[in-house]
Amino acid sequence: MNNLLFIYGTLLNEHNEFAVYLKNNSSFCSPAKLQGKLYDAGEYPGAILSYEKDSYVYGNILEINNPAKVLPVIDAYEGFGEHQPQPNEFVRVLTEVETDAGPVTCWGYLYNLPVSGLKLIEEGRYIK
Repeated sequence: MNNLLFIYGTLLNEHNEFAVYLKNNSSFCSPAKLQGKLYDAGEYPGAILSYEKDSYVYGNILEINNPAKVLPVIDAYEGFGEHQPQPNEFVRVLTEVETDAGPVTCWGYLYNLPVSGLKLIEEGRYIK
């Protein structure tokens, strides 16, 4: 199982209990960017893939110590899974992100609902 996770939103907030959980169960690998767009969904952002030139979502890659244990906890936080309301607001997918060392494939949570009516976060960064 892939043990890399790209985070870009509330999981970057050091005061978020799930960010703390991740910090205690992973190690920082690299800053990264996802080719996509970031939207303000209210209390959190949602990223979608987009192949428009110079359209990126910025975040970090973490190496998870035990993905079989940790990912289900983060899935529940992100509202992803068959026991969550359908359709899931976020889906966990393997996606390619860019780092200074080159492309890396890792898990990421992408927004799975329509973005019409949501405000675009043009700079692609949720935590400034």
